[in-house]
Amino acid sequence: MKPFTPEDLLACYKRGVFPMAESRDDEGFFIVDPEWRCVFPLDGFHVPKRLARTLRQDKFTFTINREFDRVIDGCAAPGKDREDTWINPDIRALYMELHRRGMAHSVETRIDGELAGGLYGVALGGAFFGESMFSWATDASKAALVHLAARLRRGGFKLLDAQFITPHLERFGAQTLPRRIFQALLGVAMDTHGDFRALPVETSGAELVEILSPKSV
Repeated sequence: MKPFTPEDLLACYKRGVFPMAESRDDEGFFIVDPEWRCVFPLDGFHVPKRLARTLRQDKFTFTINREFDRVIDGCAAPGKDREDTWINPDIRALYMELHRRGMAHSVETRIDGELAGGLYGVALGGAFFGESMFSWATDASKAALVHLAARLRRGGFKLLDAQFITPHLERFGAQTLPRRIFQALLGVAMDTHGDFRALPVETSGAELVEILSPKSV
């Protein structure tokens, strides 16, 4: 069987599908094409009030792409609310290669300079495909998501894909779309150029909230 390459993975994203493994110890993986797709409207991203207050306190700072390997390993590890994950060694190797090529990115949330949580995903055209997030401190992954949304909005992205809806994501304004609508939005995003580095990493938590919710209090 022909090996699954990073080029194959990019082709999957361009047609709106993505890989998953049954567990982090699984040998191999499968391709998923959900009938319903979770997305965040970047012009309607909601920052919950309590999280907005936390961000304004500047408890967190952020970096991008500084510790991609630790972020993906944090996402692959079991957590308080998950006994297992879908990121196996084959999947990890594919995303590490995309990161080396400048296509897979991490957002790292820090407390006193130390990694506290984060997320990773793939940027193509004007679309960002969010893959997974993790947290070692309260609100660290949520803060990373807010930073990502502000970064994408500032960079002119048109689509933030989150794959599957959860109550956690709904609190940030996530919604589900039928496959055909998602495919149409993906086509528009693929014809757009998004600049992942448009937002300075020094942007404060208060500034992130302002970018996403300029009328919030």
